[in-house]
Amino acid sequence: MGMFDLFKKKKSEPVVEDPKVKKPRKSKQSVKSEKDIATEKGDPYVSVIKVTLDNENVGNGEFELDFNEIFVARLYKAGYQGKDDYEVVDKWFTDVCRNVVMENFEQWEANQPMDERPRTIQKKDLGNGKTEVS
Repeated sequence: MGMFDLFKKKKSEPVVEDPKVKKPRKSKQSVKSEKDIATEKGDPYVSVIKVTLDNENVGNGEFELDFNEIFVARLYKAGYQGKDDYEVVDKWFTDVCRNVVMENFEQWEANQPMDERPRTIQKKDLGNGKTEVS
């Protein structure tokens, strides 16, 4: 065998596949996420990806959100503003959380007996430095 014989192409033998061994089929279609589907349809998309709780105070934590540009555009159109898309989404999420708290408080307040409800003080300016308080 000469030195150049090492670099010569050898004739490859035909590969015979064992019919008993099943090969995994390659999918020509990739699986689309809900976000991709919504974006393709022109719909806004937002989802909670992860919630992290503070180990020392489980009442505190963080939410990780995923969203598309269409969702952010809707927020801008609704009047939300911020230095970037993340700040705009954060302001929206803060509003959502605040609304949940307010709804729960209003429901709690409505369920309280009249004599146990928090009292509100009404002030009316009568003029000349006088105020009516009730």
